[in-house]
Amino acid sequence: MSFSTVVSAAIEGLGVEFVQVEADVSNGLPVFHMVGYLSSEVKEAAERVRTAIRNSGFDFPAKRTVINLSPAAVRKRGASFDLPIAVAVLTSLGSVQKHRHAECLMIGELGLDGKVKKVPGILPVAAEARRRGVKRCIVPEENAAEASLVDGIEIIGVRDLRQAVGFLNGAARVKAGASGRTPQRKSSSPAEDFSQVKGQENVRRAAEIAVAGGHNLLLIGPPGSGKTMTAKCIAGILPPLSMDESIEITKIYSVMGLLDEREPLIRERPLRSVHHTATKAALTGGGMVPKPGEISLAHRGVLFLDELPEFGKGVLEVLREPMERHSVQITRTHGTYSFPASFMLVAAMNPCPCGCYPDMEKCTCTPAQIQAYIGRVSQAFLDRIDICAEASKVKYEDLTEEKPAESSQQIRRRVCQAREIQKERYRGTCRSVNAMLDGEEMRKYCGLGTDEQKIMERAFSVLGMSARVYHRVIKVARTIADLEGDEKIRSSHLREAIGYRTVDKKYWGRQQI
Repeated sequence: MSFSTVVSAAIEGLGVEFVQVEADVSNGLPVFHMVGYLSSEVKEAAERVRTAIRNSGFDFPAKRTVINLSPAAVRKRGASFDLPIAVAVLTSLGSVQKHRHAECLMIGELGLDGKVKKVPGILPVAAEARRRGVKRCIVPEENAAEASLVDGIEIIGVRDLRQAVGFLNGAARVKAGASGRTPQRKSSSPAEDFSQVKGQENVRRAAEIAVAGGHNLLLIGPPGSGKTMTAKCIAGILPPLSMDESIEITKIYSVMGLLDEREPLIRERPLRSVHHTATKAALTGGGMVPKPGEISLAHRGVLFLDELPEFGKGVLEVLREPMERHSVQITRTHGTYSFPASFMLVAAMNPCPCGCYPDMEKCTCTPAQIQAYIGRVSQAFLDRIDICAEASKVKYEDLTEEKPAESSQQIRRRVCQAREIQKERYRGTCRSVNAMLDGEEMRKYCGLGTDEQKIMERAFSVLGMSARVYHRVIKVARTIADLEGDEKIRSSHLREAIGYRTVDKKYWGRQQI
C-alpha cells in the first residue's frame, strides 16, 4: 500500500483553483476518511467512489483509506472530484501505474456503476490547465467537445472508471478530443426580422444606433406598438462574435452548466430576456458561493427588461453600477468575486398603468397613478440610458402597407461597418464600442466644433442635463457619425442624439427645446 497524488481543479466564481487529491491506503481499521475543507456533497464522494470501484471490477480491500484535498484553505464543492479520488485510491492500491498520470488533470463525477458523468465548468478548467503547462486532461466523455475548444492540450474523454484506468495503464486506447477551436458557422437567422415591424421608423432607427455603438435603449409606448418585437429583432442586427469573444462567453455558460454537449461553443451574441419577478441575485449573481447572474449571461450581448416599471425598484438600482463598470463585484466573507458584465441594456415600458397616456381621452389613470408608475424608474437609472425612443400606436396604413420594410440583414450591414470603424479607432485600447468611452477618451475621440459646442450648451441648460447625460449624448452622436461614415461629429448628429433625450423628459419632466 502507498501514497499517491492526482491533480484536479475547483471552480471559484469564474476562476479555477488547482487541487491536489492525495490518497493514502494503509493497514489499520477499515475507514474511508476525507479531509480538506469539504462541502457535504464532496464528503458523500466516499460512498460513491467506494461503490464505483467495486462495481467496475476492481478490488477494494478493507484498509484504512485517507483522502486529502489540498490546499485546505479552498472550499471544495460539487461531485467533480469523484474521478480523481477514485484514480488516486486505485494508484495507492497498485491498480494504476503512478507515472501515467504525471502532468495530467482529472475531473468528473462517478455513478455507482462506475460511469463518468458530465460536470459544469470544464472549459475554464481546461484553459487554466493549459496555462499552467498541463499536457493532458481526462474529462467525462460528454464534456470532451467543450474541453477541446482549448488549443494546445490533449483532451481524453472517458465513459467510465474502467476506461479511465485502462487508458492510464496503457491497456486501452481512448480517442482524444479534437483539440483546438472549431471554425465559426454561419449564424442562423432569428425568427423575428425588422422587415416584420410595421411603421415605427424612429424606433427602428434608435435600435440601429443603439446596437452600432453598444448603447442602452429604452422604448416607451402603448401596448401593441411593437416594443417587445423590436427588442427581439435586435438579435438579428447584432454584429458577429470574434472567436475570443465566443470563448469568453462560453466559459460563463460552462460554469453555469448551460452548454450543449454536441455544440458547446457559443456562436451568437446572447439576448437574455428577464421576467419582472427576477430578484437582485438573479440579475447580478449570488449565493453562498456566487455564480454569474443574468447580466453576466448577457455579456457581449443584450439584456432585455420588458415592463420595466414592474421590476422592483431595488432590482433596477442594482443594475446601475454594472452598467457603468461593465463588471459585477460580489463580496463574501471568504473572498470577492468578479463577473464580466459588458452588456447592452434594452428596456421597454408602457407610459402608465393602462398604457394609453398621454392620450387623455383613453387613459383611465389618475395623475397620481401615472406619477407613481413612472416614478418606479429613478432619474439615476434614466441617466444611464443613452437612447429613449417613443413607439407610437401603429396606424392602419402601416399594417396594410405591401412594400416590405428594410430587413435586419440590411441594417446589420450598416451596424457592422460602424463597429469596424470603432474597432480600428480603439485598436490597442481596452475599448471596443463608443458606449464604453470615458474621461480623457471622450476628449480625444469626441471633440466638438464651435457650432456643436453651442448646441450642446443650450441643450445642457434647457434639458437640465447631468454630466453623465451630457457625455452619453455626445457618445450617441459619435455613433451616428460613424453610421454615416463621418470622421467628425456634426450639428445634425448632435441634434438627433439630443432628440433621444427629449422623450424621457416628456414623461419624467416637461422641458422642451
